[in-house]
Amino acid sequence: MKFRRFGRTGWPVGEIGYGMWGMAGWSGSQDAESLASLQRAIDLGCNFFDTAWAYGDGHSEELLGKALRANPAKKLYVATKVPPKNRQWPSKRSFTLDESYPPEYVFEYVEKSLRNIGTDTLDLIQYHTWEDKWLDDERTARTIEKLRESGKVRVIGISLNRWEPWNGIRAVKSGLLDAVQVIYNIFDQNPEDELFPACREKDVAVIARVPFDEGSLTGTLTLDSRWPKEDWRSTYFVPENLRSSVEHADALKYLVPAGSSMPEMALRFILNNPDVSTIIPGMRKIRNVEANIAASDKGPLPAVLHSELQKHRWERAPTEWSQ
Repeated sequence: MKFRRFGRTGWPVGEIGYGMWGMAGWSGSQDAESLASLQRAIDLGCNFFDTAWAYGDGHSEELLGKALRANPAKKLYVATKVPPKNRQWPSKRSFTLDESYPPEYVFEYVEKSLRNIGTDTLDLIQYHTWEDKWLDDERTARTIEKLRESGKVRVIGISLNRWEPWNGIRAVKSGLLDAVQVIYNIFDQNPEDELFPACREKDVAVIARVPFDEGSLTGTLTLDSRWPKEDWRSTYFVPENLRSSVEHADALKYLVPAGSSMPEMALRFILNNPDVSTIIPGMRKIRNVEANIAASDKGPLPAVLHSELQKHRWERAPTEWSQ
């Protein structure tokens, strides 16, 4: 595992972090398997873990807490998120701060996360949805500063809505934030346009989420792929999206280098960008942990291949199913 600097915090974090949504929000998750996968990741050098209260109403946070207690001698960075009060993902332009993140509510959920994880301090707390217009309400800045002063949170960040990297640039430039989490992968290259330069200017850490485009960039989806009704993917991969996702992914398969795999290529594409502090693929099985962390050891892709993959940028806009 190679390490990168986490923005102005100076934290040395593994290039491959751990996204924990799948441990509580996707079908097929088993706690014993999840804990074994977390331990294997830690043994291989992974030290950045991204969870959220919304992942199983705190269950994912509880699993992370168990992993922390099993490894007391290691510095493991804990990142979690406050869910929007109205439980609406993504946020919409019309949502007010009081509907989504009133100050007293934010502090309430920081306390809940602390209890779930079993720690006195959270390394990173993030707003799980974001609207730049919330900066117009002076309570937003006051809440962020009060969180820092509380000693219960080390740094503050935001998680941006799907396919809306522009809707966080103002927050980054405000100087209030230490980290921003955004979808960035072979298809979703939009953050490179304006968001990443702003993060570079303000020395804000970048957490690249959804590196596999919810599974399409693993190359395993087909037009016959189906999920249980309670699995989030059943509402995301509606026929329209599944068809387009499979088509776009299939167009990449001929570019996979010999001896490599599509997931490895997807991760190494992101590693080519020095603006990214860490990538957080979802990992529920030990074999996936080992394969993903191995991508860090192999390093960025050759420039020629990277250039070819850049041509597969896919412009998308939020829809009713994109969440």
